[in-house]
Amino acid sequence: MAKLQGRRVAVTGGAQGIGRSIGEALIAAGAKVALGDVQEALVHQTASELGDAATGYHVDVTDSVSFESFLNRAGEDLGGLDVLVNNAGIMPIGPFLDESPKVTRRTIEIDVLGVMTGTRLAGARFARRGSGHIVNIASVMGTLASPNAATYCASKYAVVGFSEALRQEWRGSGVKISAICPGFVRTELIAGMSAPAALEPFLVVNPQDVAAAVVAELAKGASRTVFVPKLVALVSRGSTVLPAPIVDAAFRLSGGNKVTAELDREERASYQARIEDQE
Repeated sequence: MAKLQGRRVAVTGGAQGIGRSIGEALIAAGAKVALGDVQEALVHQTASELGDAATGYHVDVTDSVSFESFLNRAGEDLGGLDVLVNNAGIMPIGPFLDESPKVTRRTIEIDVLGVMTGTRLAGARFARRGSGHIVNIASVMGTLASPNAATYCASKYAVVGFSEALRQEWRGSGVKISAICPGFVRTELIAGMSAPAALEPFLVVNPQDVAAAVVAELAKGASRTVFVPKLVALVSRGSTVLPAPIVDAAFRLSGGNKVTAELDREERASYQARIEDQE
């Protein structure tokens, strides 16, 4: 498979999970990849494991200087840059009134402002030459709200709206922008969470499925919002045309609220502690 032969791609949050899978899929499609992550040792290890087509860099997406340095170094080492995948993100789960202001702020800094910073920095480069593609990893929870995930939903709704606004703003510029909206992805982010069996085909995917969607979008070269799996689009779009009481009742009856409400807190404790301790 060489859909993206020679394409030069920077990926944030590339050390593990969805970011690592995106890197693997891009390389398999013929691209060269710069993986950026705040976990410096791990991202270097991941790049080494992925082979000569991958390089690892430290990046803190909440720091514009760090982000610009990452893009500069990636461009120098890859001989240019064609794509940025804004993948870095955190996912706090729990009652909003129990969430610390620090975690709320950190989520917005990473999941929203980090995406905006990367899009501005890479978008300016791409606009000057009249070509390039930005892929923002959002979530179905950016189109379909869920209890006990208010801040995360807010951040992903922002990413979807931001991407769709720029899709219109950049029309005809040669710069493309995509928002990828996965369901619940089987990574550390959903530790302690599980979907009812009836909803699993609609809501739960593997990181490789998200990575395949990124490759397909880059190969297509379109600006649009994409759902993974495609079935989740039916759930999301249906929620926009039905009255709110019906949507809420259907969500509860299907058990969708239980995904974020009935956590295995012991299983999730390690991830939750890590995002709470981040500086």
